[in-house]
Order: sequence, then structure tokens, then C-alpha cells
Amino acid sequence: MSPSGPPLPLGRFRSPIESPYAELHCISHYSFLRGASSPEELVKQAADLGYQALAITDECSMAGVVKAHVAARECGLKLLIGSQFYLTDDTHLILLAPNRAGYGQICNLITLGRRRASKGDYQLDLKDMEFGLSQCLAIWLPNTRRNRHGSPIYPDKDRTHMTGHCLAQHFSKRLWLGVEIFPDGQDITAYQQAFELSKAFELPLVACGDVHMHHPDRKALQDIVSAIRIGQPLRLAGKLLFAHGERHLRSLPLLASLYPPALLAETVRISDLCDFSLDELRYEYPQELVPPNLTPPQYLRQLVEAGASKRWPQGIKPKVWATIEKELRLIQDLQYEYYFLTVFDIVQFARDAQILCQGRGSAANSAVCYCLEITEVDPAKSELLFERFISKERDEPPDIDVDFEHERREEVIQYIYKKYGRHRAALAASVVTYRPKSAVRDVGKALGMDLTLVEHLASSLSWWDKQDELLARFEAAGINPRSPIISQFIDLIQQILGTPRHLSQHVGGFIISSGPLSQLVPIENAAMPDRTIIQWDKYDLEALGLLKVDILALGMLTAIRKTLNLINQYRHTHLDLASIPTEDPLTYQMLQRADSLGVFQVESRAQMSMLPRLKPACFYDLVIEVAIVRPGPIQGNMVHPYLKRRNGEEAVVYANEAIKSVLGRTLGVPIFQEQVIKLAVVAAGFSPGEADQLRRAMAAWKRKGGLEVFQQKLINGMLARGHDREFAERIFEQIKGFGDYGFPESHAASFALLVYFSAWLKCHEPAAFYCGLLNSQPMGFYSPSQLVQDARRHNIEIRPVDILYSDWESTLELPQSEATFTPRQPAVRLGLQRIKGLKTETIFRILHARKQQGIKDLDDIARRARLDRGDLGRLTEGGAFKSLAGHRYQTHWQARGILPGTELDTTDAPSMVAESSGVYLAPPAETDDLRADYQSLGLTLGRHPMAMLRESGRPFSQCKTGTELTRLDHGQFVQVAGIVTGRQRPSSAAGVLFLTLEDETDNINIVVWSRILEQYRTAIIQGRLLKVKGILERQGAIIHVIAGQVEDLSHHLEHFALQSRDFK
Repeated sequence: MSPSGPPLPLGRFRSPIESPYAELHCISHYSFLRGASSPEELVKQAADLGYQALAITDECSMAGVVKAHVAARECGLKLLIGSQFYLTDDTHLILLAPNRAGYGQICNLITLGRRRASKGDYQLDLKDMEFGLSQCLAIWLPNTRRNRHGSPIYPDKDRTHMTGHCLAQHFSKRLWLGVEIFPDGQDITAYQQAFELSKAFELPLVACGDVHMHHPDRKALQDIVSAIRIGQPLRLAGKLLFAHGERHLRSLPLLASLYPPALLAETVRISDLCDFSLDELRYEYPQELVPPNLTPPQYLRQLVEAGASKRWPQGIKPKVWATIEKELRLIQDLQYEYYFLTVFDIVQFARDAQILCQGRGSAANSAVCYCLEITEVDPAKSELLFERFISKERDEPPDIDVDFEHERREEVIQYIYKKYGRHRAALAASVVTYRPKSAVRDVGKALGMDLTLVEHLASSLSWWDKQDELLARFEAAGINPRSPIISQFIDLIQQILGTPRHLSQHVGGFIISSGPLSQLVPIENAAMPDRTIIQWDKYDLEALGLLKVDILALGMLTAIRKTLNLINQYRHTHLDLASIPTEDPLTYQMLQRADSLGVFQVESRAQMSMLPRLKPACFYDLVIEVAIVRPGPIQGNMVHPYLKRRNGEEAVVYANEAIKSVLGRTLGVPIFQEQVIKLAVVAAGFSPGEADQLRRAMAAWKRKGGLEVFQQKLINGMLARGHDREFAERIFEQIKGFGDYGFPESHAASFALLVYFSAWLKCHEPAAFYCGLLNSQPMGFYSPSQLVQDARRHNIEIRPVDILYSDWESTLELPQSEATFTPRQPAVRLGLQRIKGLKTETIFRILHARKQQGIKDLDDIARRARLDRGDLGRLTEGGAFKSLAGHRYQTHWQARGILPGTELDTTDAPSMVAESSGVYLAPPAETDDLRADYQSLGLTLGRHPMAMLRESGRPFSQCKTGTELTRLDHGQFVQVAGIVTGRQRPSSAAGVLFLTLEDETDNINIVVWSRILEQYRTAIIQGRLLKVKGILERQGAIIHVIAGQVEDLSHHLEHFALQSRDFK
């Protein structure tokens, strides 16, 4: 609308009919801690209100647009894509994308601003608007009354006119003046100022809403997130918050009463200028990987044929070759060659750098991936379902997950950045959302509640607590949830739970493009140095059909490589994964005893309970073992039928040969995702396309539902083909279970390989295995202390940190006596890296000095390794000087006697030890030594704390040890006590908590039913030393204590420094 008359009396304007309207200024909660509604809520509300269109204009961000796009497609609402910006001079600007080029320009501008600033911030000024925005539409909001930080803005007329002049030059006929009217008494003034600027610069006026929420009910939440962002409680935030709740999507009649029709009509005209949709985005693969004179299909075929000859040197079976040909044809039809070549290049780099890696997931269904050495699952030995990975009907890109050694993955990441540049490669984002503890802390602070009370409430919550359990948790903490302030507190917590807090980086999902990635999606800095992320998460990428490569970290690969290196160095061999014997009976016997602590994937309580029942005796049994302890099979009630059939307690019956072809290898019980998909076809009459829709719904129903439409079709289809209702309903329950977590067979097979390798190493080279695990921490379920305890139970000698012998990492040494320890097994010497706080450079100075010349005494190494007071103190607390200077007290005394010199060098200077070094001190008490061990090393080689506590008598005198439990009968009442080393609460465990207690003899497994958990919650959740009374339950070699009463005895540990670990 061009200015042609005096200001209109807004707020009293009445239009006889509702004017069409498109909201052009709307932020979602992806403008973190600013917006109070999700993109989906905003889109649905706009559609319900009859808007012509809605623009999502999150601040310097495109993080919410994909979710808005999906919702708008479902609602039939036109979505405009844009972003708002506050420039460094507080100029407030909205940019909209009328076409694909304009969208790319906005993304590029966001990238520019984000890359200039630290994580979560951006920096742009007026000069950045001058170039590179030739296709964008712009709305200038000169009447914005506060800056992006919430502070008031006091307009300067001269500066405003200068800004208007610059913007008019930069955007010419693509610039509008936004008018935002609210019932706050400022409407006439706001319009008058806008009218004057419009007249001065000949700019059309357009109505905008500055929307922060879809409904006025969100005003309280909007205030809370603003207070959190500002870092002030509500009572002090004052004018930094919005004075009213009108920044929501308003009804068309209300808008017609506030704005003249021309301003509303202009919103629709701008909307009509914008034709861009995210559906236009097309991913372009990196193309430099293909040699000149070869097409991508030709090059991929060359690599596959070379890999096949290497994989099957004795010749390729016709069935396998047919599979390879089928896959190559499909890859060519879908033009996925560049994707496979990109992953191959990354894997090839890792192998050349001797970094262990392995593909998994649905990619392990691919014979092509096996030939390219991306995966290790032999298609000649497995029942693969390639359509689970790629199919024409799926209409979505493949997803290849590759695990790399967790300590060396950064090398792979930096290779990708170096090869493609940061302008073409970035990690996907991960949206960090509010969970109960963070919600309680942030909302409590924003309400100005007592911080001690807030922390008490937060610490009473566990990660598994659901939203509807907050009232019970507060009551248990002694707080009345019905008081007005607490009632408001709980209501706001429930509103904020699940909402985004900020963007983080995905665990490893890379997106790599042929051209500048910032033309596709904005890039910003991650918290970690040398990392950049895009503003979309994996669900956004899936929704748009964009390819990503998952570069994942796996600690077990690091541990396996280090273990192999230790074995080869110690035994002068050349052992590698390929030379590890297959199907070793001793390895399977060890697993059948559930001796699997530290073994990949089968070291959890649930897996340890399953091993003696399933009794794996071959590789395929391990594939089933990995997959069966998952929510899919458990919730589908598939575990017990399978075990009964395996043990001959139940007949294996198939309804027909088609069912047998699907379920034959798993004794008629579906365990894998592929089997469920195949069953839908052969047992319920689904078409392949319908079965794939079912697979998608399986993966997404926990987030957005959608399985219900398949329930009747599946059950009715099975009933019509002669299957009983119980079987049909059980299959559907398993499908729902896969919505939580279920394995495809290919994924389970990939993991089973690592199960076998790690189990073989533990069985045949236990010293090297434990040493490799210690050198790969943190990883797995078990702490270094637990690993050391288990190693000693296996008769492995563990030697202390010693300045004379320890290396950077733990190492293998010749055993002192083969009479005491396992024959041929070396001893493990703990490394200097175990000492908390000891700097890497300090350790390497010690090693260098020791290599140059043997260490004579404390003074000698302090001088030659240039150790300062802090270094000496940390080494003393870690016990590293014991062989040089005696116990800790004596060492501390000698270290204090070292006189500071003018210059530390390596010459044979006179001794710097004071005369007082002849004083001999009494050794510390055993408890003092133990405390120092745990504080410095995280473990002890001395007596276990429980051995000392047991000597004190009550309340431990009646408690059985872990070893004594093995001699008791099933059903016997027992009392046990131990250090809490782990809490596990699997999502499939129906409210059961599994506790692991450790005493001086063994681990004790405790089962806590939900009723007992609620009764003794504080002790169970917060206790470090527990006494449990209960009933012993024995199932073969597996022993549990079913808890009936739990007592927290943590006060007995005040002399020790011990911690427990919680797991899902």
C-alpha cells in the first residue's frame, strides 16, 4: 500500500467484511527461548483461523521450517519461508523467500551471521544487506521498541532515516514497512511514525503480527522462556517482558478492527509473490570422486567387482552375483552411485589410516556395501532384505551408518572437512529439549523460587519419570503440589517439557553437497572447536529426502584395536580380526555362563540374564541374542515362546510354507524387523508398498502415531488367511514395540560380529582385553574400578601406577609367577593417565626423562621432568612414587622437602632434598589410602570397602557376600549389602529397576519392582551403599535378589569417594 492520506484511527477501525490475511512475522519455539509454540501448532492454528498463508520467520534460523512445511502440507495452508534479523545497530528486518534463489540467499546470510559469532549467537550489520540478497523480499520494522536482548530501544530520527535510505537502496521495490498494532495505547503513534517513514521513502505499508505463540494461553510460558533467556526471575524482568498477551495468531475479525483493509490486503499480495516451497530442494552429490572418462555407474561397478574378487577369492556363487547385479541396477535407476562412492571414500580413508570401522543398520543388507568393505555381513551367509535398505517404493534415500573407533573418529571428521571444505560439509543438528530435571531448574529459577528447594526437587527426579508423575515426586519431597505457587510451577513445567532448548550436534550425521551447503540449509558453529552443524535435525532431513552419512563413534572398536595391538606387541604375533578363529567352542561356553562383563552388547543385566537361557552355540545364535533383548520382541511377547521352542518345551508349528520361509530360522517366532515386514506380505496380504508404509509407521509412531490404520488391516488379513487372533495381535504388539527400539537382522548381524570378536578376546587373551578396555574409557556399562575387580576375579594380576614402570596407557608386563595367575597371561600395569588431573604434557616429560636415563629418586625425576608442586601432589596421591619414596605420607613429606631451584635442568646438580628427608612418618590408615585411591585413580588395588565395613559388624554382620549367594537355595530369604555400581531401567522392563551392587567377592544383581521402588525411592535413587533384604531367585547360573526392603547406608562411606552409574 502506497501512502496517500493521513493516519487512520487504528484500534477503532471497523471493516464490514473480514479481509483475507497472511501472517508475515511469526516465530516458533525454534527461536530458542523466545517463541512459545511449535511450528506445527502455529500452522494448524493459522489454518483454523482461515489465514491465506503463514510465514515462519524464526530469528536468524531455519530450524523450524521443515516441521512447519510438513504440517502445512497436511493442513493445506500456504507456507512462506523467511527469517527475522536484528542487526548490530538494532535495525529489525524480516526477509522472505519468493523463490529458490531467494531462499538460498537467506540461508547464506544466516550462515554468514552465525559463523561470525559463537554458538547460539549471530552478528550482522547493515552492510551485509548490500549484496547477495537480490531475490529476497524485505519488511522493515522501524517501530520495534526493544532489541533482540529485550532492552528498550530509544529511536533516533536521524539514524532511522539513514537506515531507511540504505534499505531502500539495497532492496528497491522489494522493501515494505511493517506495521504492528497492539492494544497498548501506542497504536496511533506507531501508525503515524510508520506513515511518515512510508511517505519519506515511498515504501508500501503492510500489516504484521509479531507472533510469538499460537494462542494467548501461552503467555505465561512465553514470559517464562523470556526470563530464562534474560537470566532474571520474572519479578525482576519487568519491562523486558511483553506487557500483554496479544502476540498470538489473532482472529480475522480482530485484525480487521485493528488494521485498514489495504494493509491486510498487502499481506496477501506479498504472499502471492512467494512461490517457493521446500519441496523444490534437491540434493546434489559430490562429484569429484569419479575418475575422468568414467561414469558413476561404471566406476561403482569397477569397485564392486574388485571388492567381490577380494571377498570371495575362490569364486562368487551365482546367487550372490545375481544379488549384486540386482542391487547395482537399482542403485543406477535411483541415481545413488555418488552416495555409495562418498561412503566408500570415507571408509577407505579410515582403513588406510588403520582406523577400525564397520557399517551397520539396514546398510548391512547390501551385498554392494559388503563388496565395498563398508559392512562385514557376508550376504552368502545371511538372509538379507535389500529392500529394507533401498527400494523404488520407499521413495526415500538410503541411510548408511558407519561406526569408527571413538578415539579416532575426529580424524575421519576432519578428513571430510578437509576434502569437501566447511562450505560443503557439516554435521546434522540435534535438538536439545527440556527434560524433567532441566525444566524444574530453569522454571524454578525464573519464578524466583528458593534455589535450594529447586535443586532438591530436581535431584529427586530420575530420567525415567514421566510428566504425570511430577505431582507424586513433589509430594514425596515434602512439598504441597496444591499450593498456588507450586501449582503454577508444575503447570509451567508441564508446558515447557519437550520444547527445544537449543541446537546441539548430531552424534555423527554428516550432510555433504556438491556445491555450497549454505544454499541448501544454514550452517552455524557447534560448541566443539572445528565443528559446524546445519540447522536441521535428522527428522528434517528424512522429511525432505536428503541424504546423510552417519559417522558414528564406537568405543568397542577402539578397545578391540588396542587389545590386538597389545597382544601383538607382547606375543610378537600379527593377530587381526580376520585371523580370529570362527565358531570357537570355548568362547561360546564363556558366554553361556554369562561371563560377559566388558563384552560388546551382551554386558547389560538383561543380556546377562538371557545368555544362560538362550545358550548361544553359533554365530547366528549371537545375532538372535543381540536382537531378542529389545522392546520389539519383549513387548510382542516373543521371547518366552522362542526360548521354549529352542529348549524343546514347545512344538514348532508353521501355518504354511510361506510363513516357514519367513520364520524358519527363528523357530516360528518373529524377532527381526525384516520378518515383520515380510509377514505383513505373506500372512496378511499387504502389497510391498503397503508393507513399506508399515515399516515407516513402525519407526515413527512413538513420535506422531499412525499405526492404528494398519491394525485392522493386519489382523483381518491374517484372520482371513487362517491365522488365529492371538498370533495376529501378538504380531501387532511387536510392531508397536519396534516403535521403541527393534533390530533389523542385518543390524544385529553387524553387532554380533563385534560380540564374537570381543568375547573371543576376553576368553583367550583376558589380560590384553581388560587392558584394552581400561585404555578406551569412558565406554560401556562398567567403570574402570569394576573392570579391575572383574579382571582380578579372572586371576589377572593388576599392578599399580608406578613412576618407574607405568606408560601413558596401561600396558602388559611379564607375570611374576605362573603358579598364582592364569598360565601365560601377562600382568596389567596401570598407566599414568589414570591419575586424575595429571596433564598429558607432564606425563610425556616423565616418559622422556625416564627414557633418557633411569630414575634415581624423587628429586631426580622432579628436576629432569620439570615437575611443579601440583604435579608432585597429583603423582603422590596416585601412589606413583611408592616404589621410590614409600607410602603417601612419606612421599608428601619428601616432595615438600624439595627446595625450589633457580633453573630446572638435566645436569647432575646437588640433591635438592632437605635434610629433613631422614624423617620417617607412620603410614596412612587403610581407609585413608582407599579414599586417596578412589579420588585419584577411580579404583583401588587395596581391599574392597565392603571388606573393611564388614569387619565393623552391624549392620553388615548378617549380610551374605556375592560368592555366598551361589551356595544358597532358590527362594531363600537373604540380606545383602554393597556399593551401588549401576542402575538400569530398560523401557521394556514395565517399571522394574535393576540394581547392581558390588562387594569384595562379586557383583550382586538386585531386582526392584515398581512398588518397592516407590516405597524406598530416595534410598534406591540416591544411595551409594545399600542394604537389601529379599528373596533369592535362581535361574540356572543366574542369581537375583528380589528386593523387599532397601536401606541406605551411604553414611558409612563418608571416608570413601565412590560413585554409581545410571543406565537406561
